[in-house]
Amino acid sequence: EYGTHGSKSVSKNSSASEIQAAADQAADIVKQAKAYGVATFYAQFSLVPSGKYVISVCLGTACYVKGSQKVLDRLSEELGIPVGGTTRDGLFTLNATRCLGACGLAPVMTINEEVYGRLVPDDIPGILAKYKE
Repeated sequence: EYGTHGSKSVSKNSSASEIQAAADQAADIVKQAKAYGVATFYAQFSLVPSGKYVISVCLGTACYVKGSQKVLDRLSEELGIPVGGTTRDGLFTLNATRCLGACGLAPVMTINEEVYGRLVPDDIPGILAKYKE
């Protein structure tokens, strides 16, 4: 017998092995739910593959006031993807973040571990060209 979601059901007439099998299945479902909960709660985890180069643009207060939204918009335009998207060739993923901890360099973005500061939208094509080579 199976329950409404494919889970095994047990009754007072079930054997010990049937009860154990149902308990094991329930434990597996709980483990999967916990893993999914963690993966979807924390921004550092993703359920979809990222590009070879992950671009993160700071939208914290200092960066935003100094024009990071325009930088992000230019990146989106140049790459042809929305924030959170990955280019078709799998080269770039574009993300927006709240703070990269480099407020003195505002506006700031990172490409993987490389930090770029004091950006203006016109800087973007030249920076991207380095990674397309």
